[in-house]
Parts: sequence; structure tokens; C-alpha cells
Amino acid sequence: MPAASDTDAIAPAAPSRTGAPVALTDRRPVVPAERLVAEMVPPPRFAGVSFGSYLPDTTQPSQYEAVRVLEEFAASLNAPVSAKRGWFRRAAAAPAGPSGVYLDGGYGVGKTHLLASLWHAAPGPKAFGTFVELTNLVGALGFQQAVQTLSGHSLLCIDEFELDDPGDTVLVSTLLGRLVDAGVKLAATSNTLPEKLGEGRFAATDFLREIQGLSAHFRPLRIDGQDYRHRGLPAAPPPYTDEAVQAAAAAAPGASYDDFGDLLTHLSAVHPSRYGALLDDVHAVFLRGVQPVTDQSTALRLVVLADRMYDRELPITASGIPFDQVFSEEMLRGGYRKKYLRAISRLVALARDSAKTA
Repeated sequence: MPAASDTDAIAPAAPSRTGAPVALTDRRPVVPAERLVAEMVPPPRFAGVSFGSYLPDTTQPSQYEAVRVLEEFAASLNAPVSAKRGWFRRAAAAPAGPSGVYLDGGYGVGKTHLLASLWHAAPGPKAFGTFVELTNLVGALGFQQAVQTLSGHSLLCIDEFELDDPGDTVLVSTLLGRLVDAGVKLAATSNTLPEKLGEGRFAATDFLREIQGLSAHFRPLRIDGQDYRHRGLPAAPPPYTDEAVQAAAAAAPGASYDDFGDLLTHLSAVHPSRYGALLDDVHAVFLRGVQPVTDQSTALRLVVLADRMYDRELPITASGIPFDQVFSEEMLRGGYRKKYLRAISRLVALARDSAKTA
């Protein structure tokens, strides 16, 4: 089968004239490297956030402290770096402060909101992406080209830094070392496992150890709190019937409608860097027959898709089992637990969003 060109990336995905929902399983997007670079901005959900729009939990002083420190960090990025050197005048000192900040905390405490707020407050050029998106960018451009592309930036924000893949961690750590040498400031987030929240900077310790020589450049900021996605909100709605999902998809503009199992199979043929393009022009997702995911590779692909759907605020209407039962107890005890818990949190939030509009 001939390779698809960049111009037919989304062509098969256009809705029919009758307004019938599209099938994500029919889409095979091709994403040029230039798009990967251009899309290194906060996702639509965080396109308009700021430090002022972040609402700290009144019972969590660490959230107020994080805002204060990040506002100071943003101010240092906007300060002049140096003055032109004259015959008898020394160059002005670079702004004081760390080369990077690391936001350490549990799920749903607003780390991405704060990271995006920092990005919005910083001068350009600047880049924002998840750890997975950054590794995909390096894969698309090559290491040296990625260094060259990002070295002229004032700030690189990395959301959801992951420590479970030694090869990717070393790759990104090496990349960050080159960028720090070029004067790029860094900011990153990750998640602390829920049972570790009372044990100090568990995630921060792991993060600083894995990036080794870069650890001195980061100031860890602990952010405590409850997952805001479930703070004072009702539980996720129960699944719908197959018939209700199909009928709702037929009536919704910009809908996608897929069998859950077929979609998971299709994801194995699409590179995770293209999952965002897979959702182009989709405004609501409808899934038939959600079932337990028992294969780890399939589960990790679902995690990435859940992140991209959450970024785009796509409500999910589904039949089958509730999303909090998608991953087995064995998986939730394994090495990828943080990813699965994040995916459950986000899928449940999107299912709740669909119930609001039902």
C-alpha cells in the first residue's frame, strides 16, 4: 500500500453530507514534522488560563505558594538578560533564579493549569508539550534538529514527565542538558502516586535522580490537594445502552462513533504522535461497548488517546462498562499505575461532561 501524503492526512475523515458521524477507525492521519513543532502550545482546554484564573484550594497553602513562586519565575523570564557591553561597562547579570521548576503533586491539583499559565506569561519563542509529545518530536526531527529547533526558545514546558521508560528518560535528559546550556529555561510536571502523598517529595526525588546532572537546575514545588475533577462533583454517570449511544451520535454535530474494541485495534496502526490529528474536527466522541483492557500495550495507547481527548475537551458518551473499570486491579498495581489512574480520572471527567449536555 503506498504511503499517504501530508495533504490527504484528514481527507478520509470528513463528515458525510447527511451529517452522519465519522468513524475514527477510518482515519489514518499523516502529520508532518512542522505541525508537531507548531502545535507545541498548551491544549485548547488551557488556551486561556492564567495565574489569576487558577483557584487554589483554601485548605492547601502549597497551592498559593506555587502560584507565588511561578509568578516570580515568569517575571525573571521577562527581565532583560543582559545589556550591550561597552568599552568600560560590564554586561548586566542574567536574572537570578533556577533554570527550571518542577511541579510535584497528585492528580487534578492544577499542575497543568499552572504550567500553562507560566507558558502564557513567558516571552516567546516558547514551547509546551507532554513528555510523550516531546519524545515524538525528537523522533520526527532527529536529536540534533530538535536541539537546534528548541535552543532559541526562552522556555520549554514539559507536562506529565514520565519516568517509567529508561530509554526515553535518558533521551529527554540529554536533550534538556543541551537546552540548559543554550540558556533555555525549563518547567515540568509529573504525578505522585496517591499512597505516596504523605511521604514527602516521592515524585520529585525520582525526577531529580533520573535527570541526574540537571537536578541542580530545578526547584521542586510541592502542590498538595484533592483531584479537582472529583472535588465536590457527582460520580461519573452510568454507561448508556448501545441504542442510546448510536442515536445520540446520529443527532450530534461533529460526532465520531466507533466500536470500542475496533478503535483500540486501530490505534495499534496509528503512531501516538498522530492521535491528536485523529481527532481533528471532532466535537464529541461516542463509543459502543467499552470493555476491560487486558493488554498493556493496548492500555498505554488508550492512555495517550484519553490525554488527547481531554486536551480537546471532547465529551464521551459510551455504552459497556464504566471507565473506572477499564483497567484491571493488576494493572493498577503495576509500574504504569500513574498513567492508568490519570486516564481514568480524565475519561470519567469527559463522561461526566457528556451527561451535562444529554
